[in-house]
Amino acid sequence: MAKLTTDELLDAFKEMTLIELSEFVKQFEETFGVTAAAPVAVAAAPAAGGAGEAAEEAAQDEFDVILEAAGDKKINVIKEVRALTSLGLKEAKDLVEGAPKPILEKVSKDAADKAKEALEAAGASVTLK
Repeated sequence: MAKLTTDELLDAFKEMTLIELSEFVKQFEETFGVTAAAPVAVAAAPAAGGAGEAAEEAAQDEFDVILEAAGDKKINVIKEVRALTSLGLKEAKDLVEGAPKPILEKVSKDAADKAKEALEAAGASVTLK
């Protein structure tokens, strides 16, 4: 087999759906015995409960957008999910119907807020974590 360049690999990944890419990563991890997860820093226990939570949220720079429910306008929610994730119609429909599910993971606060607003405007209930 000819060796693929980095650009050729990236082009191949761009053509894959998120589900196909996720399955590839799982198989890659199993084949080579590695984990693609980023290391997680352990935070010190906060002295005061309320102040500790506020400081932790302020320090958080990556957020997950979780679709809790599609609501009455499921078609509009599916359209927004497709726009946010570039999933195909079937994958987006399955994701919306399987709620609660993460829509976006490890995105900036601004991107998470914009996605939440768009999904809520389409009729979905959304949480940020």
